[in-house]
Amino acid sequence: MNIQGHAALVTGGASGLGEAVARELARQGAKVAVLDVNTELAEKVAAEIGGVACSCDITNTESVIAALAKATAAHGPARILMNIAGIGTAKRVVGKDGNAAPLEDFAKVINVNLIGSYNISRLFAAECVKLAPMEDGERGVMMFTASVAAFDGQVGQQAYSASKGGLVGMTLPMARDLAQHGIRVCTVAPGLFATPLMKQLPEPVQQSLAASIPFPSRLGKPEEFAQLAAHIVTNGHLNGEVIRLDGALRMAPR
Repeated sequence: MNIQGHAALVTGGASGLGEAVARELARQGAKVAVLDVNTELAEKVAAEIGGVACSCDITNTESVIAALAKATAAHGPARILMNIAGIGTAKRVVGKDGNAAPLEDFAKVINVNLIGSYNISRLFAAECVKLAPMEDGERGVMMFTASVAAFDGQVGQQAYSASKGGLVGMTLPMARDLAQHGIRVCTVAPGLFATPLMKQLPEPVQQSLAASIPFPSRLGKPEEFAQLAAHIVTNGHLNGEVIRLDGALRMAPR
């Protein structure tokens, strides 16, 4: 699919990897809707790229429907969905105090990262199938954002790894399900990236993490993630695939 002129939705588009993707799609001519729970940041990014900001909680169906309606009113029906919104947590199954990890923490991460991503994807797909097919019968494309933690989860990452592993496991069956409608589905599993959250860590910690990456031994650049996301859109034969973007990193147990 040619990115130029098409409407795109980017969840988590107000910062980090999502912001980088929003900017890259806009640079290539897409009409970008920046969806995020942080409305103020979303509006800032949208203003800078000529897009539209949509307040959106992907776990809330009414919120998603309202955001899609606003994006459609501004740019027309979207053919591109970038699922990048997500949260993380680290909780040992049994803490140092001997108590079991709170179930609520596990459920919250699953609800946002996995169920929330599915929620907006199903609603996007229901609208996308109504669009006229383009070249090769394609109607749209969606991308999920997993993590290397889906494969190499570390101590304390049970919830995060489970949520990202769920996205990995959902990729192929969703691609097969939506193939009849000409909608492609891929997932990217990034490693360690220089996001605002990462930059909050002490510099020695960042350097230590970067040194654990075989090559190149540096943190990934958000624009590299964005370049891959854009390539998934433009490469029509990429479907049902999970792509690791990690410099050959394999995470240690802790």
